[in-house]
Amino acid sequence: MAEGSGGRSAQLKHTGLRPGWTTGACATAAATAAYTALLSGEFPDPVTVTLPKGQTPSFALAVEELGEGRATAGVVKDAGDDPDVTHGALVRVTVRRLPPGSGVVFKAGPGVGTVTRPGLPLDVGEPAVNPVPRQMMREHIARVAERHGAGADAELTVAVDHGEEIARSTWNPRLGILGGLSILGTTGVVVPYSCSAWIDSIRRGVDVARAAGRTHLAGCTGSTSERTVVAEYGLPEDALLDMGDFAGAVLKYVRRHPVDRLTVCGGFAKLSKLAAGHLDLHSARSQVDKGFLAGLARRGGAAEALAAEVAGANTGLAALQLCRGAGIPLGDLVAVAARDQALSVLRGAPVAVDVICIDRAGNVVGRSAVGA
Repeated sequence: MAEGSGGRSAQLKHTGLRPGWTTGACATAAATAAYTALLSGEFPDPVTVTLPKGQTPSFALAVEELGEGRATAGVVKDAGDDPDVTHGALVRVTVRRLPPGSGVVFKAGPGVGTVTRPGLPLDVGEPAVNPVPRQMMREHIARVAERHGAGADAELTVAVDHGEEIARSTWNPRLGILGGLSILGTTGVVVPYSCSAWIDSIRRGVDVARAAGRTHLAGCTGSTSERTVVAEYGLPEDALLDMGDFAGAVLKYVRRHPVDRLTVCGGFAKLSKLAAGHLDLHSARSQVDKGFLAGLARRGGAAEALAAEVAGANTGLAALQLCRGAGIPLGDLVAVAARDQALSVLRGAPVAVDVICIDRAGNVVGRSAVGA
């Protein structure tokens, strides 16, 4: 990227913070090493993996165990400069070969949770290994299999040392993920968030975009929402602001340094927090208010019984699914409420705002009209 350009990469460079690797990236590295050893008898160390955005980090192995019909590899998670509770955790994957046609099967080992309630992107009873890390591991198992002339049929048991203890410091128990941590990550990279450094990078992002003559900016909660607004509006990279959880920082700075239009795009649950008046969307500092969502559902025509179900839903996604099943446009209602909150923070600044809510796969589940 050219010096002075904007977007997510420039923001990270400006903070001076060191990125790290997700538990999903670590599990992918461990699975790749273990399956390689199972097929060849040798562990690659370091083991190199390819992340969804093309990075190819290498991971040193902390554990190598080759037994009869199985192999285990372990990687210590390095979260970079992010204050992540899983920094330093040992992620292990044990691989066993399965009969042809079995595909890749995931199991929860010690320290990895199991889903016990609906409303998450995994079925009840599944190990808490999220969809993107699953796909990463499937792809790497297939590559190893192809190199060695074998089938991509394997059982992957993912474990995290002391994961059940670490999980008590997360939202997992409240979400019904019991027994340990979730294996997470949509890009494989942990983007470090020092509040002051990241907010400063948001301001620089706005300045760079304005200097480049951009009149339409997008504040995005992450890489999936960035892809959505690029697909929707064709915005260039320097018009994209990685606001993370700091919606208020974007709105307050744009209020003082206005552009013609601001699109706010993010996950439904995060933007429901903005809709309810929260400007910091981090899970440690604000929560999805299901009572607020129930009130919006009522406004959208939901019967009292449905509103009560929404108020008692396990997650924001579960509330959204309940309403979609009944034909209540909760996603749109959240987007409109979030847009109105954004406009109230802008305090009459000459900025038109629209909001797009997405699900974890990047599908648009709600949107507002442009308001000013």
